[in-house]
Amino acid sequence: MFNTFDVSVSGMVASRIWFDTSAANQANMFTTEDQDGNPCVYKRRYPTFKVAQDGQGVQVASIETDEDSVRWKHEPGNPDAVKTGPYKGYVQIPKVDLHTEITNSMVAERAYEANLTALQISKQMISSDLRILG
Repeated sequence: MFNTFDVSVSGMVASRIWFDTSAANQANMFTTEDQDGNPCVYKRRYPTFKVAQDGQGVQVASIETDEDSVRWKHEPGNPDAVKTGPYKGYVQIPKVDLHTEITNSMVAERAYEANLTALQISKQMISSDLRILG
C-alpha cells in the first residue's frame, strides 16, 4: 500500500543528490587549488543510479569523478602556471560546461517535482479510500 510513497521518496532523494552534484560542479568550475592553496584542479562529478534492491524505486549507486574534465588554458602570468616543459605558461582548469550543468539542474528539479506530485496524489488517494471506508 505504501510502495508508492517509497518509490516517490527514493526518486526525490536521487533528484536532490543529482541537483546538489550539479550545483557543486557549477560552484567549482573555476577552482584550481585545494583548501591549503596547493594546485589541485577540480574534477567534475556526477551521480550514477541503480534500481533499489527491492525493485521499488531508485538509489544512488555512486558519485563518480570525470577524469577527463580538465583542460589547459594559456595564462603565463598565473602563479599556478607550469614553469617549464611543453606546457610552460599553461594552467590546468576544470572542464565544467555551465550549460550542461544548468540543464542537469533543471532536469533534476523537474524530476523532484514529478516525484513530489506523485507522492501528493498517492496521499490524496489513500485519504479518499479512508473516507470511503469511514
